[in-house]
Amino acid sequence: MSELRIRPAGSGELDRVEGLWLEASRWLASKGIDQWQYPPRRRRMAEAVRAGDCHLAFRDGRLVGMVTVQRQADLEWWADDDPESALYVHDLAVSRAAAGQSVGAQLLNWAGRLAARSEKPWLRLEAWKTNSVLHRYYLNQGFELLRIVDLPHRNSGALFQRPTGTTVTGRHS
Repeated sequence: MSELRIRPAGSGELDRVEGLWLEASRWLASKGIDQWQYPPRRRRMAEAVRAGDCHLAFRDGRLVGMVTVQRQADLEWWADDDPESALYVHDLAVSRAAAGQSVGAQLLNWAGRLAARSEKPWLRLEAWKTNSVLHRYYLNQGFELLRIVDLPHRNSGALFQRPTGTTVTGRHS
């Protein structure tokens, strides 16, 4: 299996970003998971692409995943955790054709290296509160569950972080 090539999404690739998100949304629904069961937030995706925060992963020329990594913390989650000490992962999605090939783990490791190069000691993310499968996945990827924040207007709120020096080789996507 060849290495991933990860690069920022280009301005003309918003449809590819949205397509991966929709594929992940449909797969989650097929598993009875309520995460991402709303229309794509295309404007937010476009902003991430424009800012250079959304990255696409390719293997052998085929799009296999995406991840958005941002410097800005969502203060509803991270205000008490020194928000400047981390980079933040959002919208991690893996093509179903690449499932089980550790694409997700490689994207998280890449994001951790990016955070380390930015002199940030933490890589952080928040996950859907009800997605226990995803919680286990992040724990298996070396993340620690800090807490679950229950805000009535947000479905996310399971807060995870891992040190940026951590690299995990996982079997799961």
